[in-house]
Parts: sequence; C-alpha cells; structure tokens
Amino acid sequence: MSAIELERPIRNPDLDSPPLMTKRARWLVLLGFVLPGSAQLLAGNRKLGRFGITATVVLILAGVLTVVGLLAARADTLTLFTNSWFLFVLTWLLVLYAILWLVLGFDTLRLTKLVRVKPNWRVPIAVISVLLTIVPAFGAAWAATTVASTRGLLDDLFAGAPAVEPVKGRYNFLLLGTDAGADREGLRPDSISVVSVDAKTGQSTIIGVPRELANVPFSKSSPMAKMHPNGFGVGPNEFGEWGGCQVGRCILNGVYAEAELFYPELYPNAKKQHSSPGIEATKEAVEGATGLDIQFYVLVNMDAFSQLIDALGGIEIDVKERLPIGGDQYQNGVDGWIEPGKQHMNGYTAQWYARSRYGSAAGDYSRMERQRELQAAILAQMNPTNVLARFQDIATAGKQLVETDIPSSMLGRFVDLAGKSREFPPVNVELVPPAVDPENPDFATIQKLVDQGIVKATPKKEGKQ
Repeated sequence: MSAIELERPIRNPDLDSPPLMTKRARWLVLLGFVLPGSAQLLAGNRKLGRFGITATVVLILAGVLTVVGLLAARADTLTLFTNSWFLFVLTWLLVLYAILWLVLGFDTLRLTKLVRVKPNWRVPIAVISVLLTIVPAFGAAWAATTVASTRGLLDDLFAGAPAVEPVKGRYNFLLLGTDAGADREGLRPDSISVVSVDAKTGQSTIIGVPRELANVPFSKSSPMAKMHPNGFGVGPNEFGEWGGCQVGRCILNGVYAEAELFYPELYPNAKKQHSSPGIEATKEAVEGATGLDIQFYVLVNMDAFSQLIDALGGIEIDVKERLPIGGDQYQNGVDGWIEPGKQHMNGYTAQWYARSRYGSAAGDYSRMERQRELQAAILAQMNPTNVLARFQDIATAGKQLVETDIPSSMLGRFVDLAGKSREFPPVNVELVPPAVDPENPDFATIQKLVDQGIVKATPKKEGKQ
C-alpha cells in the first residue's frame, strides 16, 4: 500500500464523497483545536504545521514548568514572573501566539473544503471552527494585555533596588495612610502602622502607632536625632532649652512635614531610593519609638481607596457602631449614616467608614482600628479569581493608591510570604490607652508591647513550648 493511499482520507480525500468530506472536516477542526498545527501537518502546509505544533508544545511545557516551579520553588518562580524584562518578553510571545492561532485556525477552515461537505453540516462546521479559533486567540490576547498591565504597574510602583535581607528573621514595613493628593509636602499621615512579617512563615504582627504620639525619639543613626536628641520637640534641642519644632505641634504625624518642608537636605538620597525626606524621617521616628528596624514603607492614599474598592466589587464589613457620613462633631452637614451590622460597602461608603472622625466613643483610636479593618477587608477581596476578573480596573486604581520603596526584585518573595500569611491570623498590637498614653508615652512600655506581639507571631522552635 502506497503512502498516498494511507494519506488519502485526509490529505487526498475523495472530493466527490460528501460523507467522507464531512467526517474529514469534523476531524480537522477538532484536531486543529486540540493540537494547533496538526491539521496543517496532516492535510496542508507541513512546515506551518510543524511550527504550530512546536509552538504549542513549548507553551504546554512552559505551563507545566510553571506549575512545577510554583510547587518546588515558589518564591523564585514568582520572582521570575514579577521581573519587568521577563514580562515584556512574555507579553510579545502571547501576542505572537494569538496571531499564530488565528492563522492556523482559519487555515484549518480552508482545509475543510466546506463546499464538499454535506450541506446541513457546512454552517455548524464553519461556526465551530471560527469559535474555536477566535475564543482561544482572544484569550491569549487578553492574557498579553494583562501581563503588559502588570508590567506597567510594577514598573510604576516598585523601586529598582537590590534585595534586602530580613532583620532578626523579619521584614518590617511602615504603612502610612493619608488623605493628601499629589502635593505631599505638607501632609500629616492620617494613620501609621508597622507590619512585621516573619521571613519564613509569613506570620505577621500589625502595630498600630498613634499619630498623636508625643516626644518620639529618633533612631540613633537618624540625622534628625542631632536636632532633637531628646525626642521630637523635647528640650533642650536646637530650638532652645524648652524645645519645639518647625511644624508647631511636635507629634509623630508632624515629623513628615518637619523634614519635607524644612530639612530636605538631611536626606539627599531619598528621591533616588524611591522615597522622600518626610518618609525617611517618619521611618526613623517609628524605629525609635518601637525599637524595630524599618526596611520599607508603603504610603497609601486614602482618597484612592474608593476607586480600588469599587474595582474589587465592594467589600464586606461588620459595622460595630453607627457612623456619620460627612459632618462635624456637632453632626452638622451629615449626608447619611453607616448603620451597624454586616454590610457590603461600595468605595464611597467604605472610605467614610475609615475616615469618619466623629461618632465613636474612643474617638481617633476607633478610627485607627476601622482603617486597619478596612485594609484587612480589601486584602480578603484580593483573591486570584477576583483580581484576574477585574485586573485592569485594579491596576489603574493601584497606580493612584500606593507609593513604596519595596524593590521589584523582592516582589516574588513577598507574594510568596503573603500567600503563606493567610494560614495565620495577624497579631494586632494597638499602642493606645490605657496601655499607652500618647501625650506622655513610656517608650520602654511601648517596646515591650511590640516585642510581645512579635513573639506571638514568631514560630516556636522545635522542642520549645
């Protein structure tokens, strides 16, 4: 039997047999979808077919290697997938594969020779062939767009600095919340927290630091410590025997404006480090207060929270007390109320839930707690399915929401830790009355409370209870 006879049903079919041509057309469409390029290899241009099959096999192998990498070397794999150059190459590979799929799909439709197929099968085969061509190609194009958006977001947000090692087995992040817009010079952070994460397990401690904390000592290496050797605004200092500072009220959230407006020359490298004089000075003040080495900062624009929450489809909050939307301490100008109970909030309502200054018995301390509750609710909505479904909107909101000096080279490591952290509830340490008096704080007590919180979020060594 000759090779031509073996190939006859597919490559050299009987064109005058509609049943045979119909069966052949169905098989070509099916094979072309399952293994792009196989239709060309069997019935068309063999070079194109081999190229299509090779590209598909490479894509499948890349997917398998990715899964194996996530299982065996998760942090390294995630680091690769957050590398800007890798994402650039991946974007264009996906675009090219989408084009290749279109070429192979429509060429497969040509090879079916629809005019020789049974009349009642011509439209179904054509429709199925087009759908099986366009839908996967559209999926590859969407993936390419998503990867490109990811690359743009990462390039905009994260610094191109080298990786940093953990301090005493932990990474410490300063989290600043502010209502200020693009002009950051005179801002006073609305909320101040430290997130301390175990470098192996992802277990975290969230330390709420009162923005009105007085007499804050700067870390010993801080250039601000020379001006305020006894604490921020505490005399004697450069302002006189009785102390003082440039911003009037010498409390923790005034440190930013003090350095940013009056002493930017103390931090000549701040901009190169993706930071600012105000942020660096605030970081050093929090280090002095808590005794922790702060390696990174994250500045969150509370005004952009609304857009992010809407992009996520809203968040779930269990409201403990009735809170006003707008208005003052006398409830003048209140636009509405946030009622107690479980609520699905949109961005506008959630923003006021975190921002409302009045209506709480504990005042500003309740507001601090609500802001951290809101942050936790947002993280809960940041699950892979939701993020992928709404990625473009989330990426747009993210560029307006966050500033940070976290190195892009460490993103894979931190994404891995974030995944691990879901296994452990965070340990919350609130430096508020009665344990801490913000107006007359005992920093030895503060550091003791911080140490206790860190110990609770640190895995016990084997053999110790």
